[in-house]
Amino acid sequence: MADAEELLGLAVEKVYHRLKTSPSGLRAEEVQKRLETYGYNELAKRKRRTGVAEFLLHLRSPLILILLFASFVSVFLGDIVDAAIIFTIVLISVALDTYQESKATKAADLLKERVTTTATVIREGVRHEVKLSEVVPGDVIHLSAGDIVPADARLLSARDLYVDQSSLTGESFPAEKNDKPIRKRNSTLTEWNNFLFMGTSVVGGVGVAVVVNTGSATYYGEIAKSLVAGAHETEFERGIRRFGFLMMEVTLLLVIFVFFINALFRRGVLESLLFSVALAVGLTPELLPMIVSITLSKGALAMSRKGVIVKRLSSIQDFGSMDVLCSDKTGTLTKNEITLVLHVDADGNDSEKVLEYAYLNSYYETGLRSPLDEAVLRFKHMDVSSYAKIDEVPFDFTRKRVSIFVEHKDQQLIVLKGAEEEVVKVCTKCELRGKILDLTEILQKKIEKQYTHLSSQGFRVLGVSYKRLSEKRTASSVNDECDMVLLGLIAFMDPPKETAKKSLRQLKKARIELKIITGDNELVTKKVCQDIGFEVKGIVSGPELYNMRDDALARIVERTNIFARVTPAQKDRIISALRANGHVVGFLGDGINDAPSLRTADVGVSVDNAVDVAKESADIILLRHSLGVLHDGVIEGRKTFGNTMKYIRMGTSSNFGNMFSVAGASLFLPFLPMMPTQILLNNLLYDLSETTIPSDDIDKEYVETPKKMDVSMVRKFMMFFGPVSSVFDFLTFFIMLLVFNATAALFQTAWFIESLSTQTLVIFVIRTRRVPFFRSRPSKLLTFSSLLIVAIALLLPMTGLGALFFFVAPPLEFFAFLAVLIVTYLVLAEITKMWFYKRYGYRAEQSSVVTVARRRRLSRRVGYPTY
Repeated sequence: MADAEELLGLAVEKVYHRLKTSPSGLRAEEVQKRLETYGYNELAKRKRRTGVAEFLLHLRSPLILILLFASFVSVFLGDIVDAAIIFTIVLISVALDTYQESKATKAADLLKERVTTTATVIREGVRHEVKLSEVVPGDVIHLSAGDIVPADARLLSARDLYVDQSSLTGESFPAEKNDKPIRKRNSTLTEWNNFLFMGTSVVGGVGVAVVVNTGSATYYGEIAKSLVAGAHETEFERGIRRFGFLMMEVTLLLVIFVFFINALFRRGVLESLLFSVALAVGLTPELLPMIVSITLSKGALAMSRKGVIVKRLSSIQDFGSMDVLCSDKTGTLTKNEITLVLHVDADGNDSEKVLEYAYLNSYYETGLRSPLDEAVLRFKHMDVSSYAKIDEVPFDFTRKRVSIFVEHKDQQLIVLKGAEEEVVKVCTKCELRGKILDLTEILQKKIEKQYTHLSSQGFRVLGVSYKRLSEKRTASSVNDECDMVLLGLIAFMDPPKETAKKSLRQLKKARIELKIITGDNELVTKKVCQDIGFEVKGIVSGPELYNMRDDALARIVERTNIFARVTPAQKDRIISALRANGHVVGFLGDGINDAPSLRTADVGVSVDNAVDVAKESADIILLRHSLGVLHDGVIEGRKTFGNTMKYIRMGTSSNFGNMFSVAGASLFLPFLPMMPTQILLNNLLYDLSETTIPSDDIDKEYVETPKKMDVSMVRKFMMFFGPVSSVFDFLTFFIMLLVFNATAALFQTAWFIESLSTQTLVIFVIRTRRVPFFRSRPSKLLTFSSLLIVAIALLLPMTGLGALFFFVAPPLEFFAFLAVLIVTYLVLAEITKMWFYKRYGYRAEQSSVVTVARRRRLSRRVGYPTY
């Protein structure tokens, strides 16, 4: 890799020579060679493991390792059949887990490919759009506002180029870049004005640069090497982890107790070890990671069909839990089809000069043109070829204006356009009916009245001003934006979407509160909201937020749903305050200024046509800028959460109850209630039936509210349903011993059939709050897999394969008893379920705005927008 510092002081021609490239870029074969030499342009990250490596990693579970160890000991002691059975069951279980997770990961990767960010490079003299990962050292790249810098690069040419590199250098404002060589030795990164860093973003202007280093060899890559640990843990992931700890604690205590009782008083150490470990396998929710992976990937695919692309799978759960959505009104409530409708002077009369100077400003602006600039240029073509541009001071969110420095017929001018209040602030004169007048208080009030009137009608209003320079200059700065002459106002209309009212109703029905956070003024925003029926609860402006304390803001964000004239830093404060209040917050944004807020929110949502930096910061991408599409995605997120919770409820009810009963019975029976191999087979078949849960349907009322993982309620569910299962287990024990006078083999066979049948069929009760089958039907796949497993349980003892597991054929009377017991158990489970939900409702999963436990450390970055 090249030494970046050596290139700082070189002329452009020598830079080309040093990097062995040219203005026409690299040839295709040279690109391929450099890809092989330097690798893909990717930051340090975990390497994708091979299928074999993934399989072996799934074997590292302590329980699996103990089972394998025990099977080898069995071989050593001559019990080859038992060892083979244990080994086969373990391999099938691990292979199933590995395959399903791999399939889920590949599905997610395919979706990510649909929103790949590209870079503009010159190769063989032709512009190409290539993936960021395919950029190589020596590539000549073109950059403009909104682009992410794809690699460390030396500038070759620049025009009014401003770059936000705060994430790397900590600078508060965008850095201006140029192509001039730097002669100073040992300069700091902030002084590298002719160098661009990977991962920074272009705020304004255009530039051409040559790539110096890529991937991990970049400055950003060096930092990233220490950050490979991964993305922050989501609320749902924390809940799953707590649930895992809960189950492991219960399992550990139970298994240690059973092992020592059996080993010390009843059976041999190896048999007791195998039985205890098999019991632990039956109790442990080892299928949970796979169920989550399958459910998330299925949810991501379903969301893609709705026009929602998931970049980070784990964000789906937070998407479903989201109860507050923050968004700008433009493109969300309005069509984002902005049209210039008025260009007037201070008296409110049409003025061609106002239009001409607004056009001049928009035409020569090199930053990322806002829709307002595009509307000005679309309104009417004007010949401005007689004006020569000299310089520009780009837009920023502090000034809220942009000025261009031009020369016309030997007269230099500064033409300024921006937010009305910011333009008036720098004006001392006003041009009216061809005369230059002092901007008196009366004129100011006249302008303000006109601005207020237009804004209250829903028009977006900008001010236009200019200044003639008395002395020749070669550059301009912010300091020149003073003593301006106010020309007039230009007004724009962005009509509301026809679908806006329907989308708002959908969000309200889904219990998601929409909060508008916009740079527009209060009057425009209020008018648009009134036109579409959006209830305005309260309005707070950016200036009001400026000196507001955090504790006051925490109260304000709850009762306010419009925040107007806000800066990017204020957006962050609003989102952080909502999150600190216990809300799961989504943020929808598509501009440069939205990138920091997309990172701060629980769920960052952007759109397919957003600027690169916004798409890279987002967790979820909408293929259409529509609240309706977003609502559909939220519903899919809640379905994903619901199906995951079904497995958790299964693991804490019948499955837990059955394993608990087996442990209890082993303490008083003269033989094991089930052989270790039978427990493992029971667990494998049960797991197979559960793999179809992600295909199941979700009740309509379940997705109507945001959901949240609550381990304390999961514990309550376990305490309610576990004992119900155990009651029927012990009833089976006594019936087999007292009525059927069962031998050890018959008892174990009967118990295997009964336990597998009940814990598999109870899914039809647990999967819904409604009456199963009559008011809520399971998916065909779940029904088929569950009935298939029950059929296998019933038929296996009659086959030769059953003999390998020491099963015997039960008498026919047993099956009559089994049918009665299963029906009775399912009826009692249904009654218990109804009583449980009547007492606790959906609090086991509902999101609560008063919960403040979900607080995270926030990293704040400052972004800079266009209009």
